[in-house]
Amino acid sequence: MDADEFYRHARTDRTGPLHGVRVLDVTKVWSGPMAACVLADLGAEVIRVEMPGNREGTLPPHIPGTSLSWFRETVHRNKRSVGLDLRVPEARPVFRKLVATADVVLENYKPGTLDAWGVGYAACREVRADLVFVSISGWGQYGPDADRAGYDPITQAASGWMSLNGDADGGPVRAPTFLADDLAGLHGALGALAALRHRDSTGEGQHVDVSMLDSLLFQSSGFLTLGATGATPRRWGNETDFAVPAGLFRCADTDIYLVITLNKHWRQFAEVIGRPELARAAGYATNEDRREHRDKVNAVVSEWCARHPARYVVDTLRAAGLIAERVRTFGEVAADAHVRARDMLVDTELCTGERAPLTGPAVKFSGTPTGVRSAAPRPGADTGEVLRGIGLSDREQDRLRERRAI
Repeated sequence: MDADEFYRHARTDRTGPLHGVRVLDVTKVWSGPMAACVLADLGAEVIRVEMPGNREGTLPPHIPGTSLSWFRETVHRNKRSVGLDLRVPEARPVFRKLVATADVVLENYKPGTLDAWGVGYAACREVRADLVFVSISGWGQYGPDADRAGYDPITQAASGWMSLNGDADGGPVRAPTFLADDLAGLHGALGALAALRHRDSTGEGQHVDVSMLDSLLFQSSGFLTLGATGATPRRWGNETDFAVPAGLFRCADTDIYLVITLNKHWRQFAEVIGRPELARAAGYATNEDRREHRDKVNAVVSEWCARHPARYVVDTLRAAGLIAERVRTFGEVAADAHVRARDMLVDTELCTGERAPLTGPAVKFSGTPTGVRSAAPRPGADTGEVLRGIGLSDREQDRLRERRAI
């Protein structure tokens, strides 16, 4: 199937499957903005409520060839921006007017912060009873640690995840991406969608509570259950407990990752490397054998890989129906024809008039295609337009500016 065939029934009159849903993005840093980014990519109208002093646009590195930070451009595309300081009392009635027009409010402040400002769930629910109000935080809205601040690497450490990441004989290592933030963002978006489905069938809104800790534990492959029952997993580095061989192997020029999980694949591998006698040999024939003789099996794989360039190894194994891949840099991945064909990089005009290839949405919809419709706006760029849309005249807006509310 090619792209034209996949999208043959695509509509051009909608922004995506969430066309017509309005989301207020009252978030900071990454977990909340990511949840709002997912909903925006899916076609929702996302209005970002920007606080003064927002430094997201200045965080290094800047996208080469532009004056803008990778941070803001990545996570705030497909949104509009309103400059509204919820700490100022005069801003709060304006926010509540926006809430009256919204389907979803997304926030990721420390629990109790928005309540203290008079714009928490209880206050917003008075304005719109069927509102879906999504709160993302480090530790959740209740529980002994609910009032703690949360950051991505702290969550990785607290969850047990970091204890398993890194070389088997080394120390714990954090993920290079914002893993806990990203997962909480995805669960926040998923929670919003589930709550919207419930609202559409019952008319009932609700408060959705997403914890970074809970999200990372949920996505930890059941290791929490093992920990609770005394079977605490060990750190394996690039290998796995359940399949051998599986790991990083050095070729003549660079590294590949290779994994063999089925016994029939081991037999194919033995033929490919010219060692057919190992197909059913003691210590090699079954995965249980190979797990017991891990070092011996890995030595066979290592010896063969070391004699050949990575491209040869990968192509030879792939031709035999086996799974291996060269370890690539993000720069190499960005040049990959498959990545380009999947629209995972979208050439986009930024708010400065500069251009950059922004990462595209992951999920593809044949009937309601999604994409990068617009770059991240300048903070507050849409304040006037959005507030006029809820009935605030230019004179009223001027008075709010005098009070530094907007």
